[in-house]
Amino acid sequence: MWDDEELTGAEILGHHTLGPAGGKGLPGPAGWRGGVRCGHPLIYPVPAEDLPVTLRGRAALGHHRYAGALFAFDLDALEPGRRYTAARFDVTLADGGSRAVRLDLDGDEFGLVTGSPASGVAALATAAAGERGGLLRRLLGRRGVPRAWANGVQTGSFGWSWEDPRGRFVLPRTYGMHALLEIPAGAPEVAGLLSVQVETTGPGGRETAVLSDAVPFTEPLTPAAGPDGASVRLCMAADVVGYSRRGNAETELLQHDLVEVLGRARQAAGIAERQVDPQPQGDGQFTVLPYGIDESRVIPALLRELGERLAERDRGRPADETMRLRVALHRGLVKQGENGWVGTSAIAVHRLLDSAPLREAIKTNPSAVYALGVPDVLYRDVIVHAVQPPVAADFRAMTVELPEKGFLERGWIHVGPEVTA
Repeated sequence: MWDDEELTGAEILGHHTLGPAGGKGLPGPAGWRGGVRCGHPLIYPVPAEDLPVTLRGRAALGHHRYAGALFAFDLDALEPGRRYTAARFDVTLADGGSRAVRLDLDGDEFGLVTGSPASGVAALATAAAGERGGLLRRLLGRRGVPRAWANGVQTGSFGWSWEDPRGRFVLPRTYGMHALLEIPAGAPEVAGLLSVQVETTGPGGRETAVLSDAVPFTEPLTPAAGPDGASVRLCMAADVVGYSRRGNAETELLQHDLVEVLGRARQAAGIAERQVDPQPQGDGQFTVLPYGIDESRVIPALLRELGERLAERDRGRPADETMRLRVALHRGLVKQGENGWVGTSAIAVHRLLDSAPLREAIKTNPSAVYALGVPDVLYRDVIVHAVQPPVAADFRAMTVELPEKGFLERGWIHVGPEVTA
């Protein structure tokens, strides 16, 4: 009925038996037992700039840090004729100084719009989830399923409940929940206990079942990169081909379209505009992407949307009115300085962008919407393992050597799609 992915492998914290509440339970079939799979909570840091406005002032005091938490559980299938009528999932945090400052009831409250992130926290969760993206899909609304209600917000013991006492719906077996947690500033992990309670009905009557013992969890929390802190980030630079040959009216249009196309490409890759601060450069743009993104997911999505939007923009235009781009990606340790980003990769990405091999690639492929340059480290870490295009076979090697600047780097070139009529 629902195509939610069930928890598997390393995602599962434990598979536990549900038994009658209090050891006796309500009237029901003698000896009935079900089970529940609790997932490892997905905990990820939320920087102050991505917090709701009401929390930013509190974060600035430095006494607390904030983390998003995705929880999930799967109920076992029941015997024919019996169905779930209620389910409750509770979390008790181990640290007395921790609490849930927001509990999301579904994807709409969390900031997922038709599966795409539309809030800073949702974008961070999407990047952190990576291959566990199925956890996020559990938050999306499902027709014929009662909406959850939450309890315990602003406390360290909180949870979500679903009820269908009148039998108007069919409760699913897979569930996902999201909370925004406030924890002590120095905490290296989030720990606590998970508990589950369900009600079922069927032949023989109604029964309440619970976990005999709460399930402990401990998940590490990596530091969040603050606006003044250094972190390893993905840098992106883009430049319009033949910009200086255009007139004023056309360059104004090119600037507008460049900003729109790059913004839509980032959004398609799950990066909200509030997470970035693009640096305009007239005929180009430089952007440092958010900390903690999953490059194996972001890069293909970014390039796919970029190619589609450029092709859509140029289709039907004469060659001298098209907007073709040179694009470069680089990764490294950067930090925000007083007049822009500081770090080797922030410089190197422009070296690739302006390199002779990349300029030659876009020149010799006049129908291509873009030519991309990446460093060897990004190629070997991400592209070689890619299953979504562009894959390794779509790249060719290049060497960028600038003796006057003391720069020498091996890189790779990919020529993007062509505009079709």
